[in-house]
Parts: sequence; C-alpha cells; structure tokens
Amino acid sequence: MTFRNLKEPRIVTGIPGPKIKKVLELTGPIFPKYSQPIVDEAEGIFIKDPDENIFIDFISSRCVMNIGHNHPKLVQALQQQVSKSVFGLTEKVLYMIMKLNQITPGNYQKTVLCGQTGSSMNDLAIKYSRGATGRSNIISFAGSYHGVTYGALSMSSFSKAMFKGFGPMLPGIYQMPYANCYRCIFGSKDSDCDLNCLRYMTDIAFKSYLDPEEVAGIVFEPIQGDAGWYVPPNEWFSMLKEICRDNNILMIAEEIQSGFGRTGKWFAVEHWNLIPDILLLGKSLGGGIPSAAAVIRGNLDLPEGGGRNASLLNTVSYNPLSTVSSIANIEIIEQENLVQNSSKMGDYAKRRLQEMMKNHPSIGDVRGRGLMIGLDIVEDKTSKKPDLKCAEKIVDDAFRRGLYIMHMGSFGTAVIRLAPPLIINKEQMDSSLNILEDSIAEAES
Repeated sequence: MTFRNLKEPRIVTGIPGPKIKKVLELTGPIFPKYSQPIVDEAEGIFIKDPDENIFIDFISSRCVMNIGHNHPKLVQALQQQVSKSVFGLTEKVLYMIMKLNQITPGNYQKTVLCGQTGSSMNDLAIKYSRGATGRSNIISFAGSYHGVTYGALSMSSFSKAMFKGFGPMLPGIYQMPYANCYRCIFGSKDSDCDLNCLRYMTDIAFKSYLDPEEVAGIVFEPIQGDAGWYVPPNEWFSMLKEICRDNNILMIAEEIQSGFGRTGKWFAVEHWNLIPDILLLGKSLGGGIPSAAAVIRGNLDLPEGGGRNASLLNTVSYNPLSTVSSIANIEIIEQENLVQNSSKMGDYAKRRLQEMMKNHPSIGDVRGRGLMIGLDIVEDKTSKKPDLKCAEKIVDDAFRRGLYIMHMGSFGTAVIRLAPPLIINKEQMDSSLNILEDSIAEAES
C-alpha cells in the first residue's frame, strides 16, 4: 500500500484498534495507553499502524524524521550499503565529514567526531571543552534537556523526576536562567527587558560563586526544546557571544532537535549569525538511522595524550549505515529544498495558529521558527497559568482523529509541540491544522 501522497489521516478501526489492544495487554506498564503510533509501515509524513489506521506524524517522531519516513533515496542508499558491509570504517566517512564541513557555520576546517546519539555528543562536549581549555566547569541552562547519559543528564533540568534515585549528578555543572520571555522569572516585559537572565550569570554568578576563568564552555539550545520551544530575543545571543568572547569560554550550540532545516535555516544559530566553537548534532542527522556528530572548530585541539580515539569515540562510531544514511539525508534536504520549505510552511502555519489563538482562550502563546512551533496552553491569557489537563485532552483527541502531536514543558508548563516533516505541503498542513483546531475546540468545550 502506498500512502505517501495522502492529504489527511485515515482512521479505520478507531483508536486503539483490536491488534493494538493486544499489544497494550502484552506490554502492560511499558505502554499503558496508545498515545503514539505503533509502526507497521511509514511513508512521508504518515505512519500506518497494524490496524490499518494512518496517522499524520506532526512531530516528526520527536524531530527525527525531517525528510519524512522511508524516503526512497535513503532506503536505496541503505540497501546498497547493506549488500556490501554493515560494520567497519569506509571511505564514505570522508564524504560525510566533507558535507558536514560544508553545511555547518564557519568558513574554516573543522574536526568532525561521530556517534549514534545526541546524549553521547553532549557528553563528548563536556570532555572536549574541558580537555581543550584546561578548565573544569560547564554552564548549561535551567529547563534544558540534553539527554540521558550521565553527563548529558547532569546538564539537564527539564524535570526533577529525571534525577530521582540516581544519586549525585556530575560535578562542575552550573545552570543559569534561560530567556523564557513569555513567563520571565524576573518579571520583565518586552519593553523593559534588560536581559536579566544573562546578567544573572555575569553580575551574580561570575562575581560570587563561579569564576569565569574556570568555565570551559557554555552549552545552550538556540531554541530551548523540551522546555517548551522558547526563542530568546536577538539581543540575548549577542550578549551570550560577548560573554564567551570576553572570558575565553567555548560557545557550544546544542542543535540535536533544531538542526538540519527544522527552523527554516540549516541550523538555528544561523538566525543570529552565530558561529559556535562546537556544534552538537543528532536525531534527524541519520534520517531515522541512529547518527550523531560534534562539529568542532579545527584549531581547538586536545592536549597531547588527550586520547581522542580512546576517550571520545566508541566501537560503532562512523558505522557504515549511519554514514550513508547521514549523507543521503543531507543530499535529500539539499536537492528537495527542504530548508526553504520549512521556512515557507512554518511561516504559513504560524499565521494560521496566530489567527487560531484569537478565537481560542486556551492558546496563550504561539512561538517558534520554521517548522518548530509551540502552543502554550493556559487556563487564561491574563494569568498565563499552565493548563496541563487541557493540553492532554487536545493531544488525546487529536490522536484519535489521526494527528500525532505531543505536549511537554519545564516548570509545570504545557506546550503543544508541532514539528512536521519538512516535506509537508500546504494541503497536508491545512488538514493537520484543521484537526488540531477541532481538538482544541473539543478540549475547551
């Protein structure tokens, strides 16, 4: 069955269908309810489950499937590689490194180190920045989510439940306020914002408990992801750049979710003309095959005996399947102009959602760049109090109608995250947003 070019989802049996009910019975607490599609087949923006229900994947399977599911060119590249080898170092690694050198910010030679997960790249950034600078401390931001390995988890603070029972986190990690302009923790408004979130770092932390000369790197998400897709003001990035430059601190951009066209640019930092010292990539890099990379400024070297291969790479780094899938993914984005489509479709979606916000009291804010858009769900627009129950109802109702979305948010917020594959067209976008609005109206009623 080919369903790549459908315009809308197709629900056959109801949600969940009989085959999925059996799966839920067998898995028990692992999947207590059917809230994300179990995949039988997937094509383009659609996922078909074992009961023949076809869903629109409006979250790109958590920002992994930027080029859509089962892209023919990627499948062909994988089939050709599987027929040759599935393990070992191949010459195509050089081509992948060349492509990443070409598309990432900065007109200089870069070091590219590869792995399989964004979490491992965050750990690598901690080790590399400490080794390259001889400094021990790392700054990240409150509300961030960097992954589940020990270093990545130590830099995260998305939810206190993440740390429960695991003992002390990695020492030397300091978290600063992020630019959450919708609910500024300092009570500032757009008209009187003095970037107090960053001034806390310079005026309080650096002058009391954290010597900037002992800070190796600042790890930041250009658009803070699981926290609720917060986009800082332009001035925030200018000041962050100054802080790093004035104190010889490495600027480490974590673009696991926001990279590869997601925001309407190849990488989100390009919206602010930032060239980070280290750029962390994952999720969508491999088009569904586990693949991740750290792109490092070429003259940023580890000390002699730094053990680059022993301490930074693992047994399956530069795996042939990850390599060819990453190359195919980048070429598909280039050839099909998906960065441009992300910008175009993202602008269109935001305009529709902003109109929708006027008619729906539960939508407190619409924010994002490109096809990385968040709807902040509130009890009322004056108090901005998060409404988790309403967000859950919207997500559940949309899923029953065939639209797969999700909500997340730090500090008890409820932000519905929209991130369809970059291949989405206007008809599919309209169909998706119509379902979303119906679900919002149903939840509000």
